[in-house]
Amino acid sequence: GARETFENYYRKQRRKQARLVLQPPSNMHETLDGYRKYFNQIVGFFVVEDHILHTTQGLVNRAYIDELWEMALSKTIAALRTHSSYCSDPSLVLDLKNLIVLFADTLQGYGFPVNQLFDMLLEIQDQYSETLLKKWSGVFRNILDSDNYSPIPVTNEEDYKKIVGQFPFQDAELEKQPFPKKFPFSEFVPKVYNQIKEFIYACLKFSEDLHLSSTEVDDMIRKSTNLLLTRTLSNCLQNVIKRKNVGLTELVQIIINTTHLEKSCKFLEEFITNITNVLPETVHTTKLYGTTTFKDARHAAEEEIYTNLNQKIDQFLQLADYDWMAMEPGSKASDYLVDLIGFLRSTFAVFTHLPVSDLHHLAFLLQGKVAQTACMSACKHLSTSLMQLLLEAEVRQLTLGALQQFNLDVEECER
Repeated sequence: GARETFENYYRKQRRKQARLVLQPPSNMHETLDGYRKYFNQIVGFFVVEDHILHTTQGLVNRAYIDELWEMALSKTIAALRTHSSYCSDPSLVLDLKNLIVLFADTLQGYGFPVNQLFDMLLEIQDQYSETLLKKWSGVFRNILDSDNYSPIPVTNEEDYKKIVGQFPFQDAELEKQPFPKKFPFSEFVPKVYNQIKEFIYACLKFSEDLHLSSTEVDDMIRKSTNLLLTRTLSNCLQNVIKRKNVGLTELVQIIINTTHLEKSCKFLEEFITNITNVLPETVHTTKLYGTTTFKDARHAAEEEIYTNLNQKIDQFLQLADYDWMAMEPGSKASDYLVDLIGFLRSTFAVFTHLPVSDLHHLAFLLQGKVAQTACMSACKHLSTSLMQLLLEAEVRQLTLGALQQFNLDVEECER
């Protein structure tokens, strides 16, 4: 007969139990089971309360349950925010997202409002993106480190079709050529291209079951892919270009590779469109502006070529040893200069000996432009440096013989 006392006692005890249930274990973020156990406890608690609401009179009422659920929701969201932020493995974040969706859908089935959970999933989505970018940074580094930076050779039709299947490349001239033949780009082009597609699939996985519109999914994928290109891949390419031991042939190959990757961006746009069914004309569509990544890398590689050449010229010039008081000039140009010109000659041969037939007009034009600029920059640097040798403060006196020797060298350069 103490109904009221019992009702108060029941609700008080259940509030205490709810608080216990809502206390996440400290290592919850380490395994999926930790999260699963946590969610199961909460679902169990509210399923029991819902059952009691529908099978007893007055012991609990809707207002009491709503109040409890509100407390539970804010505590759960706070716990998930904290714990998910420790997670660095994208597949665990993805599994967690699937658990949260199940958790939300289950409780929604019992009439509990769960919008806040789906809002929080969008926050976790940003974090998922970050973990993906970290993972792909390693993937790209491995691809670039293991590349041989020379054109891909193919000996038969099967090999040829395999590469064309991995990377959108069409060249009527190359198709006509007999085997063996070479693609203009090296291995890292098809590999990087395929990894960008893998990344897009990984992004898509998160957006499933989140009750998002296709435009929202499309937007999310494009934004993440832009970050992948402009931040992650861009850093990896810049690191390769700035490496100590990177040679001229590798730099020229990077210029050719990035040109082909830049052209492939439109196929990545189509790839995303096919997945999300959102046409690029749609008002809100984010463009893939990652193409700038490849332009920037190309410019960096070109600059590195010019810098490298000038550094090499400086090394030769350090060997210059003019006798400014010589009575007679030598009979030929100075040795250091003859060696320097020999070095430059073989260097520029690199640009012309690359696998270039008329068919790779693109690569050919590029090499032509880069080679011309490199040649001009080298000549300019050499002439300025020679002038400095002559005008150095230590050179107090000059004989005609020394000047004639110097003149021989300048004429050798002109020749």
